[in-house]
Parts: sequence; C-alpha cells; structure tokens
Amino acid sequence: MSDAGIPAPDGLSTLIDTDYEVGQDNITAQIGPFGLDVHNPVFAISGLTAVAFVMLTLAFQSEAGPIFNSLREWLTSTFDWFFLLSANIFVLLCLFLIVSPYGKVRIGGKEATPDYSYGGWFAMLFAAGMGIGLMFYGVAEPISHYSSSVAQDAAVPDSWAPLGGAPGDTVTARHLAMAATIFHWGLHPWAIYAVVALALALFAYNKGLPLTIRSVFYPVFGERTWGWPGHVIDVVAVFATLFGLATSLGFGAEQANAGLNHLFGLPVNNVSKVVLVVGITAIALGSVVAGLEAGVKRLSEINMILAALLLFFVLAVGPTWAILTGFFTNLFEYVRYLPALSNPFGRADDNFREGWTAFYWAWWISWSPFVGMFIARISRGRTVREFVTCVLIIPSLVSVFWMTAFGGTAISQIVNDGYQVIADAPLELKLFSMLEALPLQTITSFIGIVLVIVFFVTSSDSGSLVIDTITAGGKVDAPTPQRVFWATFEGLVAIALLLGGGLGALQAMAVSTGFPFTLVLLLACFAILKGLANEPR
Repeated sequence: MSDAGIPAPDGLSTLIDTDYEVGQDNITAQIGPFGLDVHNPVFAISGLTAVAFVMLTLAFQSEAGPIFNSLREWLTSTFDWFFLLSANIFVLLCLFLIVSPYGKVRIGGKEATPDYSYGGWFAMLFAAGMGIGLMFYGVAEPISHYSSSVAQDAAVPDSWAPLGGAPGDTVTARHLAMAATIFHWGLHPWAIYAVVALALALFAYNKGLPLTIRSVFYPVFGERTWGWPGHVIDVVAVFATLFGLATSLGFGAEQANAGLNHLFGLPVNNVSKVVLVVGITAIALGSVVAGLEAGVKRLSEINMILAALLLFFVLAVGPTWAILTGFFTNLFEYVRYLPALSNPFGRADDNFREGWTAFYWAWWISWSPFVGMFIARISRGRTVREFVTCVLIIPSLVSVFWMTAFGGTAISQIVNDGYQVIADAPLELKLFSMLEALPLQTITSFIGIVLVIVFFVTSSDSGSLVIDTITAGGKVDAPTPQRVFWATFEGLVAIALLLGGGLGALQAMAVSTGFPFTLVLLLACFAILKGLANEPR
C-alpha cells in the first residue's frame, strides 16, 4: 500500500504486504466550517492530555515548579548513563551504515532520483535541526564551560566544569570549553536525527507504509503495529515532540524578552514572556494557514539569510584570524576529548554530565520525531550512505563554525580584552552582551531578536505539521484546523511551563518525554537493520 501524498517506490524495492489503509481508524467530522480527520485514539489521548496538562500547570503554578525541578534532577542523575550510552549507540549505528553494504540502498527504490539539489538539501538539513538552540547557546554555552573550567575550584564535586576543568589554565580551559560545546552540537545529536529520519524514510518510501512513527516498528510487531502497540508509540512521539518544541519556544521567549529589555527596556517578567509567546504563536498560526510554500519555506529562507549575515558580520569584525584557525583547532580538540566526554561510566563531573549532556540528549531525542520526519520528507532519492554521511557531517561542521565564531569571539573578549560583562550575564543575555562589544550592536542585536522570533515561528509551524501527521494516522494532507490546534497548544504548553517553573520546568519536560522515546529509538535501530536487510542495493 502507499499513502496518499507519499510516492510509491521507484524501481526495485520490497513493499510490505499489509491490508492497513491510511486513515482507516480515523474519525471525520464537521464542526461548523471546520473539518476534522483525526486518528482514533491517538488524537484523543494526545489532545486531552495536552489540555489537562496546561490547565493543571496553570492552576497550580507554585506547586508545579518544585515538582518539575525534582523530576528533572531525578531523571538526569539516575539515567544519565542511559542517555549517554544510547546516544553512543546511535552514532555507532550511523557509522556502521556508512561503511556497510547497506549504504548502497536507495531511499525511494532503486531508480529513485533526489527531489532537491545538494545546495537546497544541505540548507534544509541545517535549518531543520538547530534554530533557536544555536541562538540561545551559541555564546552562552562556550562561555559557561570556559568560566567553570578555568575557575580555581573547577575540580570540586559542585563544579559545572567538564571533565574536571583546567583551573587557572586559560588555553586548556578554552579548548575544553569549545570541545564540550561541539560535543553537544556535533555528531551525537545529528545521529539521533539521522536514526529517526532514516527509519521513517525507509518504511514510507521503500516499504509503502504511512509516514508515521509506528510504521518503523512493523518488523517488530507485524500487524499489531496498527493496534495498541502502535497507538502507544505514536502518543509517546506526540508528547516528545510537543514538549521538546515547548522547551525551545520557552528558550526563545526568554531570549527575546532579554534582548528587547537590552535594546528597548521592555520589562523582564512573566507577563512580557507570555505576551511574546502569544504574539509569536499568533504569527505562527498565520504561517500555518498560509501553508508550507507561502509560510514556512519563505520564513526559513529569510532566516537563513539573516543568520548568514550575522555570522559573517561576527567573522568580519571579531577576531577573524582566531575564528578561522579556531575552527580547525576546535575540531581537533573535539576529536581528542570525544572519548572522555561520551563515556557514560566512572566520571566525577556530575553537574556537567547530568545538567548539560543528559539534558541535551533528552532534548535532541524529544525533537527527533519533528526533525526526523522533516528530513525524511526531503531526502527521497538519496542512498543510505549519502544520506547518513550528509546528515551527520554537513550540519555538524556548520554548527562547529557557528560556535567557533560566536563562542570563540566571546571567550576572546574575556581573555584578551578583559570584558567580564559576558561572564556575569544570565544565559539568555550572553549573546547580546557579546554583540554589545562589537560595532553596530543595536542593529545586530535587533537582527538576533528577529532570528529568535522567526525560528520560533518556523519551529511551531513545522512542529504542528508533524504532530498533526502523527495524530491523523499518517495523512500528510489533513485539514488545516488540526494544525492550528497543535500550534496553539505548543504555545500554551510553553506558557504553562514558563509560569510553572521557568527554564527548569522547560528542561524537566524535555527530559521526561525524551526518556521513554529513547527506548523507542533503540528499538528503531533494530527495525532499521531488519528493514535494510532485504532491500536491493
């Protein structure tokens, strides 16, 4: 069978023989002028739980904060080894697929041709997976790791320094800070995305199954995939995506609020953040109604241009030679420290491992259904080797360059210029503090705020499309009001988390939904190998 909107395999492939029809379990209804076409029971469980979560969190704000923080601390301290070990498995699987005969399998069938040029494909790969995170952490993370590593108490148990830091040694602390940052933005997160994207692409384009998470597990559950095992998998994917997106949207609201305060004196408080989330969600709803071509695509192109302008501006007016040489130095240091940073056992840097790495891996995993489905939809026609190599390498290199330019400039301002404002600024203000020391700081800071807002809009729009596809049983052309519903609730969940505990609550929900979905991804690794085993190469 083949889903409407998903092309059938082109050339030799191994379709899975199943009687399941896309949308056969769906409920269709007309509510006034709005049509609905939703999967039963995935939409009902996901939608009602999202509504209940928002209502309870807003009703018990004072109680919610401590609960969220305790939940995050328990999960990251108890299961940090599990997150690190799982992420290592995803990287090893990707490397195996690159060098194995499975790499010759072509997504979409033996005769399939790519839908996009290399240039367009690379741009969309990068835009899909980063966005708000690079804006928020591009300066904040390198500076945080550097400050904790160079401190004299870097090796004490309460320190946040990676691998025990380098007390008083500015050169080693700088290398360690950049290696730790790249570790969180390099191969591991992109391997997580690659696993989900490849699994979805393989079972949709080669096996003829619906473009939804449950399809990946047909080799494991057989026809039961369309029953409760599949319902549970799809519901977990919806929650992971919803709370992963809400985390990013919350970070975006925090940073946009800090930037507007920095430039225009807008108050930094919950009211301002809620107004920002509401306003930006309204823009996202307009983009949803406009559709992919007129909405997300156009906004993504604008954002890529603005991001490139900001990057090259920092390269031009910052320590240009240090950035260019630092790119290669940082890559070398990343490779050198990679075994120690990815080691799940026997380490003493608890705060760094639990508060940074375990949170990051859970956050990336919670984003993976959203990013993976997007990458799957743009990658038909690529071989598995081509797909995995490019999904791993290209975005990782761009991330390294971004972090080197922004983080390297900020560290240089501290070490060479004695500019301590960045080190003392809160996380959400560090980017604007770095730009303040460069020319045209008002213009560049404003561009930074616009980037955060537009990344917010495109993430919300694209995320609501993915959640809607899952809750519509794999239909890629479900009624627009359903996407409006999910885009609205992404904003409401972000508001609820901001009011019910701030950044700690955002991180807690990313970790708590990322944990069960990690189990789903580990099972997906087995399904990928089984699915590739009988594909023509």
